Amino acid sequence: GDMSDGVFEIVFNTCMVGYQEIICDPSYAYQMVVMTYPLIGNSGITDEDFEMRMRTPNLGALVVREINTNCNHSGYTKTLSEVLEEAHIPGISGVDTRMLTRSIRDRGSRRAMITNVDTPIERALEIIAATEIKRDAVNTVSCKKRWYARTTRHKWNLVAIDCGIKAGVVHDFNERGCNVAVVPYDTSAEEILAMRPDGVFISDGPGDPADIPETIATVTALKGVIPMFGIGLGHQLIAMAYGAKTEKMKFGHRGANQPIRDITTGQIDIVNQNHGYTVALDSLEGTGLSVIQVNVMDGSVESTECVKDKLFSIQYMPDGCMDRIFNRFISMIKEGK
Repeated sequence: GDMSDGVFEIVFNTCMVGYQEIICDPSYAYQMVVMTYPLIGNSGITDEDFEMRMRTPNLGALVVREINTNCNHSGYTKTLSEVLEEAHIPGISGVDTRMLTRSIRDRGSRRAMITNVDTPIERALEIIAATEIKRDAVNTVSCKKRWYARTTRHKWNLVAIDCGIKAGVVHDFNERGCNVAVVPYDTSAEEILAMRPDGVFISDGPGDPADIPETIATVTALKGVIPMFGIGLGHQLIAMAYGAKTEKMKFGHRGANQPIRDITTGQIDIVNQNHGYTVALDSLEGTGLSVIQVNVMDGSVESTECVKDKLFSIQYMPDGCMDRIFNRFISMIKEGK
């Protein structure tokens, strides 16, 4: 493609492992991810661990200190390099990722490019300055038509609005007795209600929630009508549907060790996060949404709820507290019956 194909927003991730999930996370569309951990690729890639249905990496580019290409554990099928190469995703190693991370932390995330070594620096800077980061990330990762994930012990029917859904979340709903119909991000509230679901889930996804007004309109029309639950981008879309605002963070939260606190019980969870936008705390006043959890490091909003509308949302991946969170949504569905 042309040179501007290599321009992405540069961000960092502090996970030590889990690079397979990172390269396949739809939320990294159009982003160049710097891994802060120095040695990446040790265990290769295993087919059954992929997070998306499509199994194709979504991120823009990967930057590492050192890449390991001779994996030796028995389960792996490909090296990280092979997977990136097949997906035409640029990667670069031998970079001082510690310096780069500090720069992103101090000056914020910004545009960067990977280019041939013989591109003059002035030319590269011109291309970066002239290239806007695309705003259609959700459109590129969302499904194009609805699909179903059914389970044998089925008790509830859910509709999941796909803004970049992870296969793992669908599986988690299935395991808890939910049949899931996954629909494109721009599906209308009328279409969703015609499917007569017991609850609606709004998935995580990439980019700025303001880029998908269609989804905000759908959530606005469904609030108070049906129990709802959102994760990540879905949490931000719910906030916007209630009239709150979101803002771009200086460098976001990306990593597996973010501490969050429940403001009523004081309980702390350590969670995995990946987001560059956040719900503005002071904009929730008078919206009907209340804050349940905040980030210990910077006080940012991690979870909101509206008890009367049978709705709540979280900014993080519910890995460690999965049962508690999914059971809470299912009990809201039961109440809604």
